[in-house]
Amino acid sequence: MNYFKTLLVITVFSQISMVALAEQPNHKSLHDSISTKEINYTEDTFFSNRVVNGQSTEGIPQNRLDLRIEHRFGLLKGGYDNLFGLDDPASTFFGLEYGIKDWWMVGLNRSNTDKTVAGFTKFSLLRQSTGAKNTPVSLSLMLGASVKRDLVHNYDFLSRTSYTTQVLIARKISTNFSAQVAPVWIHRNMIPSSTDANDLFALGIGARYKLTEIFSLNGEYYPVINPSVYQKQNYDNSLSLGFDIQTEGHVFQIVLSNSTDMIEKNFVGETQGSWLKGNIHLGFNILRKFEL
Repeated sequence: MNYFKTLLVITVFSQISMVALAEQPNHKSLHDSISTKEINYTEDTFFSNRVVNGQSTEGIPQNRLDLRIEHRFGLLKGGYDNLFGLDDPASTFFGLEYGIKDWWMVGLNRSNTDKTVAGFTKFSLLRQSTGAKNTPVSLSLMLGASVKRDLVHNYDFLSRTSYTTQVLIARKISTNFSAQVAPVWIHRNMIPSSTDANDLFALGIGARYKLTEIFSLNGEYYPVINPSVYQKQNYDNSLSLGFDIQTEGHVFQIVLSNSTDMIEKNFVGETQGSWLKGNIHLGFNILRKFEL
């Protein structure tokens, strides 16, 4: 009798245990369903790390070296006599830019405007994504400094330096259209007049419309939001348009702009000539990518 009681108790407890285990959630299946929900990062908000003259939120992948060559010619309104600006001396920009990490890049540039040398670093802080991580925008921070050469007045090094801080916020709104806002602060240690200001603030606005897999139209506008008296009398806001052609290792861009320089301190704060008065320059940007 005791044997049958013991067997009955064991049988009852076994059935209860099996029912309880069957009602437990399947942790392995739940884990597998979570892990399969991936983060989908947005690709190619812009074709390169520039919209036209100004920076974009795009960076450079780790261990990639980019060679950048840019030219701006004379005024188109010069007509055939100077071949629509091609006969005029060109403003030239050379740059080497390198991806230290996928989220961190550095660059060293040189412009023949005032023989300026500039360096910068850019950090990708947020990247637009969906899925397991939903981030509505891409966010980057650019920090730069430039120094111009002086062979006339013999100004000291610090007087010839300028500094740039820029926050870049972009969203790829659709497969073809991307937009960006880019507030920028430029500090110039030396200014040309007492009616000018050392600190310059502007709000960059940029956009890209992708026509095909290799062609796109870009545009950017940099209105200065605290123009000094000197600024209003001598300079205009920078407006630039670009037509991008992307290939396997190159990005080639045909440019129309009222700016003749490609360093922030110069094109944001010192653009001379208005589109409304026909002061438009033809130019081009060439980007060559090297995987190291």
